[in-house]
Amino acid sequence: MTESSVNGTAGSSMRAFAAVLGRDVFVTGRELPSFLAQVLVQPVALLFIFGKVLGQLGYTQPGYAQILLPGMIALNAFLVALQNTSFPLVLDFSYSREIEDRLLAPLPISWVAVEKMLFGALRGLVAAMLMFPIGLVMLGEIHWNLSGLPFAALCMVLGSFAGATVGLTVGAAVPPRRINIMFAVILAPLIFTGASQFPWAQLDQLRWFQVVCAFNPLTYVSEGMRGALLPWVPHMAPWVCVLALVTACGIFGTLGIKFFLRRALD
Repeated sequence: MTESSVNGTAGSSMRAFAAVLGRDVFVTGRELPSFLAQVLVQPVALLFIFGKVLGQLGYTQPGYAQILLPGMIALNAFLVALQNTSFPLVLDFSYSREIEDRLLAPLPISWVAVEKMLFGALRGLVAAMLMFPIGLVMLGEIHWNLSGLPFAALCMVLGSFAGATVGLTVGAAVPPRRINIMFAVILAPLIFTGASQFPWAQLDQLRWFQVVCAFNPLTYVSEGMRGALLPWVPHMAPWVCVLALVTACGIFGTLGIKFFLRRALD
């Protein structure tokens, strides 16, 4: 095969990849109200109850809402990316069979899996960014270290990709008839062991729970966000958060593509 034909094949695959991704983005635009309802109801409710209601009733310490908001942004980035990768994948492989059309596109099968992850990560990133203005309106004022915004943005991007890789792994590995059971089992532990409601570094008196939280990739998104925006709050070292998230993306991304190829070729 000549160099020109190889370049032509690669160019064709890239155009097909961009077309598939563009179609998914276009569909999201058409379904914007339902997308916003899906990604905002849960984190906004948690922020309102824990950050606003309990604070005004005196059940939380002053300033807790400031600690909570970065965790809610991290939660939205990770969880929305996870759900928006796994659930559409389950539907594509079972009821709609839309995955067959994608597999017929002129691009490698593994690229179809990468497109699923990228699209899920983009949704997670958008959902995370939406929490910034909502938090500002709900809490009235936010006392953040603005110089930490670039690292916070990096954590959001890595957190969205980590959530998408976990979503690909779950969506491709779990049989469609058991996906609801799987999410019922893993969703609550993911939310409440991800350090989104509390600083991980202050769990010294609950060492066993601190160890459990360290196995959740969401913990490193929350700690990275909190450390960047609220550096005076005890937090993990930034390099630990980045290393853990890159490792999670590598492990779950590899597993997800492997399971996806197995399902696609069956």
